[in-house]
Amino acid sequence: MGAIFIGMSGWTFEGWRGSFYPEGLKQKDELAYASRQVRSIEVNGTFYSLMKPASYQSWYEQTSEDFVFSIKGPKYITHERRLKDFEKPLSNFLASGLLALREKLGPILWQFPPNMPFDPARFEPFFAALPRDTFAAAALAKGHSDWLAGRTVLDVSENLPLRHAVEGRHPSFRSVAFVELARKYGIAIVVGDTDGRWPYIEDVCSDFIYLRLHADESKHPRGYSKTALERWAKRFEAWSLGSQPVDAELLIPGEPSKIPRLVFAYFDNEVKETAALNAVSISAYLTQLQIIPPRKFTESELRQEAKPPRANKAKTEKKVVGKKKVQAKTKSTKAKKAKVATKTKRLARSA
Repeated sequence: MGAIFIGMSGWTFEGWRGSFYPEGLKQKDELAYASRQVRSIEVNGTFYSLMKPASYQSWYEQTSEDFVFSIKGPKYITHERRLKDFEKPLSNFLASGLLALREKLGPILWQFPPNMPFDPARFEPFFAALPRDTFAAAALAKGHSDWLAGRTVLDVSENLPLRHAVEGRHPSFRSVAFVELARKYGIAIVVGDTDGRWPYIEDVCSDFIYLRLHADESKHPRGYSKTALERWAKRFEAWSLGSQPVDAELLIPGEPSKIPRLVFAYFDNEVKETAALNAVSISAYLTQLQIIPPRKFTESELRQEAKPPRANKAKTEKKVVGKKKVQAKTKSTKAKKAKVATKTKRLARSA
């Protein structure tokens, strides 16, 4: 059975504070906390701009030993240049620090816009250029632009697999030609649960499966239900065992090769508040069924987990003061009402 990594898309969200994140937890400690609740997170910030090596190094140090990051490729390549002259931007991205994640570096997600159709002549050179291991990535990163000098990570001590997943949002991606090209280069096609907004494809094309679960608000206003989560859990298990769901939605019929596969699944619910809770719930369910093993933390990680979050003193004092003001206002209102009632009685008697 291949390992199953479940998490959320991103970790900084105000709506998770007080629900997923304990009250009083500092924002700078949220990633460390999240990494002890789920085994993976999809990083979205890398889609908008190049990060610095210090950011990747900090993420590595904050997270537990068994944690893995998926990194979203830059929109400069996918949305702005639309794969035109991608070579230098790709080198810049690979050089910008993600290799500092070492063994915690998971798949790279390449997402393409809804108005960009699938064109084999445009996509094949890009697929062919993507590095398949960290040594190849480091070699490609050395071709970065001069302006990036001094803020790069170009050396790796261990050669590890580097995986890529593609999410095409134009209807033309739902084609046999796309599946065949993805299989040729061992690239996973994203299984995106979007209630039909984007192409839905479950053909297995690589040694891993990559899912983005959006929990359409019209169907799942409170996030995925218990029944829906159990359905996804069964699919995760089938893929990890080297099989596929019996009702898999395929463009090319047939069974995949019987090899265990890694599964990466990220909740990015339309009702964002529910995403983290769904990720934790399905992880607990799979652990209970012994489909995924219970996590083991080092002594230092356990100490950090056991340490209760410190309440924000200023915020607490502010709440107390506010509560006292409300109580005082309530007492004043009651006194005024009593005074008016007494006056009304006296007038009634005099009448």
